[in-house]
Amino acid sequence: MEAHLIRPDPDALLRQTVLDGESRKRGRLKVFLGAAPGVGKTFEMLTVAHQLQRDGVDVVIGVVETHGRAETAALVNGLELVPLRTMTYRDRMAQEMDLDAVLRRAPCVAAVDELAHTNVPGSRHPKRWMDVEELLAAGIDVLTTVNIQHLESLNDIVASITRIRVRETVPDHVIGDADEVELIDLTPNDLLQRMRDGKIYAEHTAGRAMLHYFSPGNLTALRELALRQTAQQVDAQLVDHMKANAIVGPWAAGERIMVCLTLQDGDASLLRYGKRLADHLHAPWIVLHVETNRDLSDAARATMASQMHLAQSLGAELVTIPGQDVALDAVAYARTQNVTQIVAAHPVGRGWSARVRQWLGRSTTERLIQFAQGFPVHVVPRSPGENAPTEQLLNIAPFTARPYVVGTLIVLGALVVALLLRQSFEVSNVSLAFLTAILGVAVAYGLWPSLWASLMAMLCFNFFFLPPFIR
Repeated sequence: MEAHLIRPDPDALLRQTVLDGESRKRGRLKVFLGAAPGVGKTFEMLTVAHQLQRDGVDVVIGVVETHGRAETAALVNGLELVPLRTMTYRDRMAQEMDLDAVLRRAPCVAAVDELAHTNVPGSRHPKRWMDVEELLAAGIDVLTTVNIQHLESLNDIVASITRIRVRETVPDHVIGDADEVELIDLTPNDLLQRMRDGKIYAEHTAGRAMLHYFSPGNLTALRELALRQTAQQVDAQLVDHMKANAIVGPWAAGERIMVCLTLQDGDASLLRYGKRLADHLHAPWIVLHVETNRDLSDAARATMASQMHLAQSLGAELVTIPGQDVALDAVAYARTQNVTQIVAAHPVGRGWSARVRQWLGRSTTERLIQFAQGFPVHVVPRSPGENAPTEQLLNIAPFTARPYVVGTLIVLGALVVALLLRQSFEVSNVSLAFLTAILGVAVAYGLWPSLWASLMAMLCFNFFFLPPFIR
């Protein structure tokens, strides 16, 4: 099992190979991410540009917006600034980054401020992030800045927090594909103090801004969004690194919760427990369903749809993977995703077979605990009234021939031992060899393989030890 779990992920290896190949001809992108204007993104970008220049790297400024801030403007001095392109729009003069001039200059690194900026109509690209993509494709490394409110997927969230709809957005993949994202963090109190000191906006504008967009509550919420986005970026890079290098998880650099879905009515309490645990740990969480080759009944499909809807409404990442062995495949997936804690339901079932399987320790939850070495596993009891499963898919291990083949070999081994002992012991004593074999199969593989072993043992005992004998 362990060899199966630590095999390098082929998709991750392919992705890493492609990235390594592209990195030799494509520029690298470093994004300075901030929670709000004024935290110091442009200042930090220019500081890094100066450091690179001191190290002998050819650096130019493609475009920079100082917004009248003296500290930032001072850092422009000493760096080569590619002349801007002057354009006319609605009888007004506007200046944009001269993309062609930067490409002709072909520096090693270009500093391009305000990634989310919308270019003046008539420019080659409508958005500045598209200009950056062209620079990267030309093999030029780019330093750029962006605020968290400009991320496309967070647009609605930011609008609900600040009551202001941001029109200029950047697709998530631009940030997601960045080689490095550096969070420029500043506490709300420090940012507000900079505002009062006139280091961000003019005095007559600062007072109004602090009452609205720059209120302490807004800044705290935006800061949390920026912290989470950066953490997700780092976490994704860590997972890719572990997959590509066949590193067995978990690496508990940050908590990640996985809830194993069971297609049972009681899974609602399981999902809510997973949500509470994730909130308590401030961790992302995954809801995993392992899809076997068993056909689902209409009731089971309805239950699955209901569970998926609930999981989505609770904010989980929904994942469905194909598999044959639910417990083994769930643990293997958890290792590849650097999951740190697993949540599973307490095994339940109706009828004598389910009770025997639980007594033998062969339910999926118990097998999951057996395989999940290195993982804390939370076994969640079901609420009253939730003990009747709609479909006992997780309490029944999917059919595989191996337990039956091994069970047959064990019985044949017992037959050889019994034949050797027949000359020295009575038949009633020799039968203990078969009973021991059946018990071993039951402990190792569960109910049905043990019933098969019992049948094989009965046939062997009948033909070899009861008259008429087979010679």
